[in-house]
Amino acid sequence: MNPIFEFFFGQYAGYETIDIVLEAVAIIFGFLSVWFSKQNKVLVFPTGMISTVIFVYLLLKWQLLGDMMINAYYFVMSVYGWYIWTKKVDDSEVTPISTTTFNEKKISIAIFLATLLFVYLVYQSFDKWTSWVAYVDTVTTAIFFVGMWLMARRKLENWIFWIIGDIISVPLYFHKGFTLTSLQYLLFTGIAIFGYLAWKKNISNNLQTA
Repeated sequence: MNPIFEFFFGQYAGYETIDIVLEAVAIIFGFLSVWFSKQNKVLVFPTGMISTVIFVYLLLKWQLLGDMMINAYYFVMSVYGWYIWTKKVDDSEVTPISTTTFNEKKISIAIFLATLLFVYLVYQSFDKWTSWVAYVDTVTTAIFFVGMWLMARRKLENWIFWIIGDIISVPLYFHKGFTLTSLQYLLFTGIAIFGYLAWKKNISNNLQTA
C-alpha cells in the first residue's frame, strides 16, 4: 500500500464499510449545510440535520461522547434556527443578519462556561479523562455550542467561533483516526472565512440601503 495513503487512511482498515459510507454521506450533507449557511439560505438546517443524525449514530458507536453531544446539540439548535430564520419580523421581512448584542454576548459566555461544566461532568461519569484529547474536546464543544447558538440567531459573530473550532478540529480528528472528517473541517475553515466576509458585506449593504 502507498505509504502516504496508509498514513492518511490506514485507520479505516478496521472500520465497517457501512460506517465509512455513512461518514462520507454525513460529510457531504455537512458541507452542503455550511455552504448554504454562507449563502444565507435556510437550507442550512435540513441538510445539517441529516448530517448530525448520522454523526450522532457513528460517534455514539465509536464512544466519542463529546463529539456526539456536539452533533446532538446541533440537531436541536437546527430546529430552533430553522424557526428563527423563517420568522417574519414584519409583513415581508424575515429575521435579518445582525451583530451580537451585549445581552447575547453575556448569554454566549454563559453557554460556553455551562458547556465546559456539562462536558466535564459527562466525561467524569464515563471515566473518559484518559488523555489530552478529552480536554481539547471539552473546549471545542463549548466553542461550537456558542457558534451554533449564534448562527441560529443569525449573528455575524457565529463565523468567528466556527473558524476557531474548525482550525482546532482539523488536527484533532486526524489524531482520532477520522481523516475524512478532518478534511471536512479543513474545508469548513475556508468556507467559514468566506461566510464571515459575505455576512459582513450583507450587513454593510443593509445599512447603506436603510
